[in-house]
Amino acid sequence: MPELPEVETTRRGIAPHITGRQVTRVIVRNPNLRWKVPARLNREMSGQVINGVTRRGKYLLLTTSVGTAIVHLGMSGSLRVIDASAPPDKHDHIDIVFDDKRALRFTDPRRFGSLHWTRRPPLQHRLLSKLGVEPLSAAFNGDYLHRISRGRKVAVKQLIMNSHIVTGIGNIYACEALYMAGIYPKRAAGRISEKKYELLVEVSKEVLNDAIAAGGTTLRDFVNGNGEPGYFKLHLNVYGKTGEPCISCREPIREIRQGQRSTFYCPVCQK
Repeated sequence: MPELPEVETTRRGIAPHITGRQVTRVIVRNPNLRWKVPARLNREMSGQVINGVTRRGKYLLLTTSVGTAIVHLGMSGSLRVIDASAPPDKHDHIDIVFDDKRALRFTDPRRFGSLHWTRRPPLQHRLLSKLGVEPLSAAFNGDYLHRISRGRKVAVKQLIMNSHIVTGIGNIYACEALYMAGIYPKRAAGRISEKKYELLVEVSKEVLNDAIAAGGTTLRDFVNGNGEPGYFKLHLNVYGKTGEPCISCREPIREIRQGQRSTFYCPVCQK
């Protein structure tokens, strides 16, 4: 699944090409994504200029003067800027066509992604209104995590992956950050010190920024806004490395299940 770095990589890739461009039409070949694509999308977006491309958590926001398209890439989705005349493949579900004869093409083999349209302030939309703090913002800090975790028995990995607390830290980067902070993923969130949380926040931001700089993580179908794979997989320390030696202590990396997801950790370095 594309996580925050992949979504941010996509945003940075498409924004220079579509910001300031006028939409001439929207072609919806298959409206049956995770949620049905609004039937009015072509009517609402045609003639509008894209004023900005921003991100909230794992959602991309394409803003115009009359409304905002909210895009989620789901499990396998991608957005690419292409020549509008390029013939669509089987899983190319939506084209937003612009006045320069190019198009923003939404591809999603598994159809777990979505595209919504709202005329209201986008942060009031039901998908965005309850999201937690952004992990790359100043609001995400050790004091915040320490305060919000008090009295909680939930595992720390589940805490930082809770989108109502902090939005955008998915499974890959949660595993990596907890390893870098030396925290056992199943440790109760309420039993971690503020100092440890300060370290966790620091390394979380570090691993996310490094992943963005490297262009995201190549996993399954992810490609960035230029149709190219990400490269951060080359730098992963524990994720997907079951049985391989820890880079610090040489103990084999272990894998467990948490919340129906695989968790990778070092039994020696993470306490």
